[in-house]
Formats: sequence, structure tokens, C-alpha cells
Amino acid sequence: MENLNKKTVAILATNGFEESELREPKKALEAAGADVHIVSLESGEIKGWADGNWSNAYQVDKTIDEVDQSDYNALMLPGGQINPDLLRKNKDAVAFVRSFFENHKPVGAICHAPWLLAEADVLKDRKITSYDSIKVDMLNAGANWVDEEVVVDAGLVTSRCPDDLPAFNAKLVEEVYEGKHEEQMA
Repeated sequence: MENLNKKTVAILATNGFEESELREPKKALEAAGADVHIVSLESGEIKGWADGNWSNAYQVDKTIDEVDQSDYNALMLPGGQINPDLLRKNKDAVAFVRSFFENHKPVGAICHAPWLLAEADVLKDRKITSYDSIKVDMLNAGANWVDEEVVVDAGLVTSRCPDDLPAFNAKLVEEVYEGKHEEQMA
């Protein structure tokens, strides 16, 4: 397993994230040695979504106005329908996402999280996957959408759904370990 000691990863999320898509990548990154911060729009706790209901609460480590991409080696975006839809309406969250691409840093996005990538205008000519119901949104954003378990394109890791988490987590850890990718750009 890759050693991510001295690497810090932001997980950008708000209420309504798919719980497994935050919990499992966070565990995988921490198991590899990374320091992981949950970044959100407001301080306190955010609630997950699991099996069609509100789920567990997670403590927010930093708010969006307290962070900068320079604080982190990589960014991870969990899905769920509610979470990315709320985040993509926040200009600071969208700018935070875009800044990782502008600085060639690894980004992981699963399920509906690529909505944030479309909003940040970073998908043109990128090979990605996502939850199938947002395929047209991804195509309209200029992405080359494929139906695969996990897709890696120059530091951008995407997957379709919670079933893909083992493959997603392995590739996310690998990309964070590799560090900056010069081809990763906005």
C-alpha cells in the first residue's frame, strides 16, 4: 500500500452526501497515512444519506472560507444527489474545486459528484464516469463519458456508485501518492 504520510486531503461535502462515499474513501486515505479534513460550507456537523434516509453526522474540520488548495495535496468529492447539488450552487466551493485542477492536484469524484466538476468547467475532453443518470450532463460539459468501474485521467479519479468504492479507493490512494499531474488542468 502507498504511504501517504505528510499528505493532506480535503473531502468537500455538505448535508446529503452518500455516507459510504465519504466514509470509505476517508478510511482508505487515513489507512494509507493521509491526514484527511472534512471541509464544508458551515462549521459543526453534516449529515449523511444512506438507504434512502438521513444517516450519521460527521464533524466538519474546516469551513470553505478557512481553506485554500495550497493547504492540501488532493481533493475528494463524495456523491449522493443532495450534496453535490447544494455545493455546485456555492461559488466558493466551485472555486475551491477548480483550484485543484489549476494547480495540477489529484481529484477524486464519485457518483453525482462530477456535477461539481461540470460546474467548475474542468471536464472538457476528460475521460470520466459517473452515476449513469447524469451522463448527459457530463457529455454536455465536454467530458468523454464511459461506463466503467473506475476511470483515471491524469490525476482525476471517477467512479459510478458505492459498489465501485474498492476500485475507486485504490486508485484515489495511488493518485494521491503520485502527487501532482501536469496534465491535470482547468
